[in-house]
Amino acid sequence: MPADEAANAIAVAAEPEPTPKLSWAQRLKQGLSRTRGALTGQIAGLFGIGAKIDEALFEELETVLLSADVGVEATQHLTDRLRSRVKKDKLTEAEQLKSALKSELAELLAPLEKPLDINTAKPFVIMLAGINGAGKTTTIGKLACRFQAEGKSVLLAAGDTFRAAAREQLAEWGKRNNVEVIASTGGDPAAIIFDAIHSAKARGIDVVLADTAGRLPTQLNLMDEIRKIKRVIQKADPSAPHEILLVLDANIGQNALAQVKAFDEALGLTGLVMTKLDGTAKGGVIAALAKKQPVPVRYIGIGEGLEDLQPFQVAEFVDALFA
Repeated sequence: MPADEAANAIAVAAEPEPTPKLSWAQRLKQGLSRTRGALTGQIAGLFGIGAKIDEALFEELETVLLSADVGVEATQHLTDRLRSRVKKDKLTEAEQLKSALKSELAELLAPLEKPLDINTAKPFVIMLAGINGAGKTTTIGKLACRFQAEGKSVLLAAGDTFRAAAREQLAEWGKRNNVEVIASTGGDPAAIIFDAIHSAKARGIDVVLADTAGRLPTQLNLMDEIRKIKRVIQKADPSAPHEILLVLDANIGQNALAQVKAFDEALGLTGLVMTKLDGTAKGGVIAALAKKQPVPVRYIGIGEGLEDLQPFQVAEFVDALFA
């Protein structure tokens, strides 16, 4: 074999094989690794082979659930249900209890699984709210990409007029997705979103994604402003907004309950987006929400990639926790 051919053969042989692309279920399992460690990792120690079901085990289980931010009410609900199952099904081995816990957790979360249907209006207006840093703007970009992949036309409204960085970030998402962004430097956010909806109507756009400035529920003037934004949206289209999404950073744990309560009272939330589940051990807060603030979880996020924001599905979420 000539020297150059031999060298090429060696180079080809030395090239590493491409890493196979992980499925969503595999990425979800990886993304929930910290929560799984806090929850089922500790449970594995409790439910070891030969372990017996007794009150001491239930007390330890309560501690584990609380440490994973499942919350007091959801923890009480799950342990009460498990105690009933032990009596009803005459369970004696702790390993049986682990299977029962998985089933009860799935049943508790079931009401949160309600996929978003954007085909009920045109334009379908989605208003996004949340505190600073929750991931609103990134979520909008990912949703725009997702809806385009479904064959929908999208328009973005840069209603966060407080931060120039937010407008720039949204503009970048617009370029990346080839989607127009309606924006104004320092303008009234309600007026910007109003104009975007009228523009979408005139051009036959399918979906309007309206960003709003980050705000804490304790900032009463800003909460009043976001109520105004909703009212102005309704003037542009009496049936809108068709979806009001609160974007939550999973790292805040139990604070999510207070945020959902406050924004729901102010706006009437129709859905949640739980982001950054890959960076926290507090993913159990979804169970706390299911028990105390059961607003549907439309999407969950486990990374920076476009494909890392997916509809919330209880079965695959619980499977990933107990993998």
